[in-house]
Order: sequence, then structure tokens, then C-alpha cells
Amino acid sequence: MGIESVLIMLVVGAVAGWLASLIVKGIGFRLLGNMALGIVGAFVAGLILPRLGLSIGGGFVGAIIHATIGAVILLFLIRIIKRA
Repeated sequence: MGIESVLIMLVVGAVAGWLASLIVKGIGFRLLGNMALGIVGAFVAGLILPRLGLSIGGGFVGAIIHATIGAVILLFLIRIIKRA
């Protein structure tokens, strides 16, 4: 994996984490937290969405949407665990 791929992954993770924290009110992280949330969210969405039969287009915008969906799922799980 080249340096360009790593930088794109970090940017997609940061944008996806930021968008997910806007969608799920009350839970927000700083830049590094948003990057981690977006990257892990992309992994989670990569596991869940194909099993549901959902496919999102490729490219930069598709990667952001994909990672945002996974990050929102993660934030909802975090919220449920905190309430328990």
C-alpha cells in the first residue's frame, strides 16, 4: 500500500467519522477519533452491507458513504452499550 492510499484512507475515515457524528447527535470525537471511527466503520460496513445485499458505487464518494454507514452503525452500538 502506497502513501497515497494511506492518505486517502485517512481522509475518507475523517470525513466519514465527522459525518457520522453529525448524524448521531450527542456523540462526537476529535480528528483522530473521527479517523479511527471512519476506518473501523468502513470495515464494519464491508462486513454487514454485502450480507444485506446492498452495494454502493465505487470511487471516493462511494467510499465515504460506505464508511459513514458503518460509522453510524458503530455509534448506535456505542450508544446502546453506554445505556446498558
